[in-house]
Amino acid sequence: MKIYTRHGDKGKTQIIGASMIPKSDSRVEAYGTVDELNSWIGYTASILTGKTQEMRAELEEIQQILFDIGRDLATISTDKKHEYVFTDDLSAKQTKWLEDIIDKYVAAAPKIDRFILPGGSPEASALHVARTITRRAERRIVALQEQDSINSNTLVFINRLSDYFFAAARYANVKNDQDDILYRNGNPVFK
Repeated sequence: MKIYTRHGDKGKTQIIGASMIPKSDSRVEAYGTVDELNSWIGYTASILTGKTQEMRAELEEIQQILFDIGRDLATISTDKKHEYVFTDDLSAKQTKWLEDIIDKYVAAAPKIDRFILPGGSPEASALHVARTITRRAERRIVALQEQDSINSNTLVFINRLSDYFFAAARYANVKNDQDDILYRNGNPVFK
């Protein structure tokens, strides 16, 4: 099987339910950034140590979900042959799953009242990078939504996912006996 098709050699790609579109299209930007996030999560899972290895299964589940989200983002809303994978029921269940983990991680970490710097242990640092890639993916999805109809479930999950990565980064620091680094000029902002 050849992995190259030569279809994209002129700066265009084919998406589900449509002909060729420019690779600079906001839809390609959205699902491409989700793909980038998924790759970074794979790297992050590979560097987890014994103390943070429990997160590996979570990260792999998130990768599975992101593939569903990427597929939905690559499907134009007028395509009646392809239904969205990330359904309302599935989205609600998976978002709740994330929220439960977030609550667990927040409860395990020291309370903070101000911003922290991304960093700490290598695992926490990688999780903070995942958080920022998630935020970029969210911005790309919002830009797409401003131009075309999308599966609205994707934004809910992606928004919650950045919260997960923030909480997971702090939890990784706890597991590695590493303190969060407080922003030195920050005033209390969290209650």
